[in-house]
Amino acid sequence: MKLYSCWQSLASFRVRIALNLKGIAYELVAVDLDRRQQFDGAYAALNPQMALPALVLDDGTVLTQSLAILDYLDEACPTPALLPADAKGRARVRALAAMIACDVHPLTTPRVQRYLTEVLHVDDAARGAWLRHWAAETLTAFEAQVAGHPSTGRFAHGDAPTMADICLVGHAVFAVNKGLDLASAPTVKRIFEAAMALPAFAQAHPLAQPDTPEPLRRNS
Repeated sequence: MKLYSCWQSLASFRVRIALNLKGIAYELVAVDLDRRQQFDGAYAALNPQMALPALVLDDGTVLTQSLAILDYLDEACPTPALLPADAKGRARVRALAAMIACDVHPLTTPRVQRYLTEVLHVDDAARGAWLRHWAAETLTAFEAQVAGHPSTGRFAHGDAPTMADICLVGHAVFAVNKGLDLASAPTVKRIFEAAMALPAFAQAHPLAQPDTPEPLRRNS
C-alpha cells in the first residue's frame, strides 16, 4: 500500500504510527505542503479534498481522513488493537481522539493558517497567539479528562497505546513547537513520553521522515 504523507502533517503522523504499530509495510509518497503539491492534478484526482493523508490499498482503494483510516486498519488488522474491547472504553478512546482530530486540529492546519494570513491579513504575532490559544486550551481539557481517571493507565486508556494516544502525541508535538510547556499538563506529559519511547511512535515522528528537511531531521 501507499501512504501519501508530509512530514509536517499531524494527520499523516497518526497514520504512520498506526501502520508501525500494526507492523504493516507501506510505501511513503511525500507530498510537499509548502509547495502546495496537494493541489496538483494527480493528487487532487486521488483525494478531491486535497488534504493529507491518503492511504491507497493494494487493490487501488483510496482511504482518506486519518480517523477513518485508523478505524479501517483496526478492523483489517485487529492486533494490536487501537480500541478497547468494551463499548464504554471504545467510546472514551474515540472521544479523546476526537478532542484532538476533530476539535483542535481543524483550527490549526496549514490551510487555515494560510487563510488567516493571506485572506484575513492576520500578522504573525496574532497567528501565533491563535495557535497557542487552541493548543493550550486542548492540553488543559485533555489533562482534565485523563488525570485521575480510573481508566487511565500508562497510556490515556489502559496500559497499551490506543487511538487516543496516537492523536495526543501529534498535538503535544505541535504544542511544544508553539512554545508551550507540557509541565502544565503532567499526565499528558507522562503519556506523551511513554508513547514516544515506543519505536512505532518514534519512527513516525515528523522530524524522522524521509521528506523532513535535512537541517531539521533527527534519527528515530
